[in-house]
Amino acid sequence: MPEEDDLEELRQKKMEQLKEQQQQDVDEDAMQAQREQADAQKKAILRQYLTDGARKRLNTVKMSKPEHGEQIERQIIALAQSGRVQDQIDEDQMKQLLSELTPDSQSFNIRRR
Repeated sequence: MPEEDDLEELRQKKMEQLKEQQQQDVDEDAMQAQREQADAQKKAILRQYLTDGARKRLNTVKMSKPEHGEQIERQIIALAQSGRVQDQIDEDQMKQLLSELTPDSQSFNIRRR
C-alpha cells in the first residue's frame, strides 16, 4: 500500500500546483485588464487635451525616445487632471512644453586638424 499512498500524495501535489497556476493566470489576466483600462484612459485624456498636430509631435517623440515620450505624457495628464490646462494644447504649445521638459543636450565640438 505504500505505492498507493505515494501515488495519492503525488496527485495531491499536482492538484495544488494546478490550482496555484490557475490563480496566477487569473491574477495576470486581471493585471493585464487593469493595464489596458489605464492605457485606454490615458489615451482618452490625451485625445481630449491635445490637438492632432500636438498628438503627432508627441508620437514622433515617443518613436525616437520612448521613455521621454512616456514622461511627457505623464506630465500632460498630470497637468490636465490638476486643471491647469484650460484649452487643448496645440502644436506650438507642445513644442514649448517639449523644450521645457527636454534636458539640455550636450553639444559636441568636432575640430579637424
